[in-house]
Amino acid sequence: MRTGFRISSLVPSGLVFDGVSDSEDSVILAVRSEAAEAQSEAAEAQCPLCATASRRIHSRYIRTSGTWPICHQRAERCAFRLLTRRFTCEVAHCRRRIFAERFGEDIVPLRRRRTARLEYIVHHLGLALGGRPAASFAKRLMLPVSNDTLLRVVRRRAAMPTDPLLVVGIDDWAFRRNQGTIVCDLERRQIVTLLPDRETATVQAWLSKHPAINIVSRDRGGGYGEAAAKALPNAIQVADRWHLMENASAAFLDAVCRSMNRIRTAIGTTTIAPELLTCAEKLRYQGYLRRQDSHAVVTALASDGVSLKEIVRRTGHSRNLVRQISRGGGTDMFRTRQSTLDGHLPFLDAQWSGGCRNGAELWRRLKGQGFKGSLRVVAEWTTRRRRAETISHQQLQKVPAARTIAQLMTTKRDHLTRAEPVTLAVIEQNVSMLADAQALVGRFHAMIRRKAEIELEPWIEESKRSLIASFANGIANDKGAVHAAITQPWSNGQVEAQITKLKLVKRQMYGRAKLDLFQARLIGAP
Repeated sequence: MRTGFRISSLVPSGLVFDGVSDSEDSVILAVRSEAAEAQSEAAEAQCPLCATASRRIHSRYIRTSGTWPICHQRAERCAFRLLTRRFTCEVAHCRRRIFAERFGEDIVPLRRRRTARLEYIVHHLGLALGGRPAASFAKRLMLPVSNDTLLRVVRRRAAMPTDPLLVVGIDDWAFRRNQGTIVCDLERRQIVTLLPDRETATVQAWLSKHPAINIVSRDRGGGYGEAAAKALPNAIQVADRWHLMENASAAFLDAVCRSMNRIRTAIGTTTIAPELLTCAEKLRYQGYLRRQDSHAVVTALASDGVSLKEIVRRTGHSRNLVRQISRGGGTDMFRTRQSTLDGHLPFLDAQWSGGCRNGAELWRRLKGQGFKGSLRVVAEWTTRRRRAETISHQQLQKVPAARTIAQLMTTKRDHLTRAEPVTLAVIEQNVSMLADAQALVGRFHAMIRRKAEIELEPWIEESKRSLIASFANGIANDKGAVHAAITQPWSNGQVEAQITKLKLVKRQMYGRAKLDLFQARLIGAP
């Protein structure tokens, strides 16, 4: 027997050491259960099927199990030769006639070729490094194990918590495009399950299996709210606060898009001179004129009371387009494309007034000012400027895009350039309903941040008469979840963080692990 290590430190409690032998690269310890004393036929074991104790030993066999790695001369690993007894079940109606004795999950787990201590190491290697990296590192630790086995151990040990689920967050997650739902335990900050699709019935079936859930955090999509209402009618639904604020900003942007005609009238850019357009702008302008004709037809039919279905049948347009036009959208004036020259126009105007009228020379001077555009852009500007002076001494004025106007009225209001405050003042003075909508959106954002739930009802009533009436109606229909979002501390922020973690883990898997093992890795990640 080797004397370079202590046998007692290798044999787990509950097992008795019988002897040791050598092989080429390992030390093999012969062990048996403490209950199986030598020459003792009175020991008993319980049948795993009927739980009846049996003292009738049928036979014995040797079970091999891996344990800690060691470094002693040539031996690298230590293995157990575990003497295991088979018993005969003496209950007549039991289907299990012969069964092997159990050693306990904390010693040698059932149907495992590793002891509980080695299983613990493999499990944490899989959690920390994933599949392939953990397998490579385990090989250096003299624990040869495959990447699939590592992930399989993670999945097996990722058991559900014993305490019932109380607070969950639900959101979209895609293994593939448009597939998958993630459910997180917001109290324990961990993933509970990954559902295979986003169907309402699937989410409802899963929620029905967990009746103890009393709070469900979700986005403002109707599917998850409907599933939670059917499966858990007494649970509190919490709308995600980030989605609420983002939806409010999107509603204001939609209001700006529907107000672009009045904005152009206020700024004074409703007249388009085709002679001042470039070739590409002329093509877009011709398409705009054709769309205006078809929009006029749809608007006339809608004003006469014709149904949307009949308008679609007569005109051949899509239902979404007809609905958008009938609600006042989709009729924006022709918009010229924003140019990379916009930031250099003051310099160009100064050079033009100073007598420099050559496009190539202007482009070279602009290059010295840090301009990175091409000569063609500057040449088009000089051609348009020369035409404007020749025709009517007017220039093709550009109105900012709807998204730019929305940003100027909200997030960029405190960081305006010289000309922007004038444009903004003209818009707010002549399009007062848009200014009112901007004020309502600002109040909504402040209400969410300050958790002022008392302001929700007055805000809904006032917003129903504004340009964001559609958004206000949606808030009214989902008022319970919105009120809970203001009063409750829960949100889907944790779920979004878990989704980010899933993306990182997915890239770590190198694409070779199977989908079910990948799912187990994600659920088992702390």
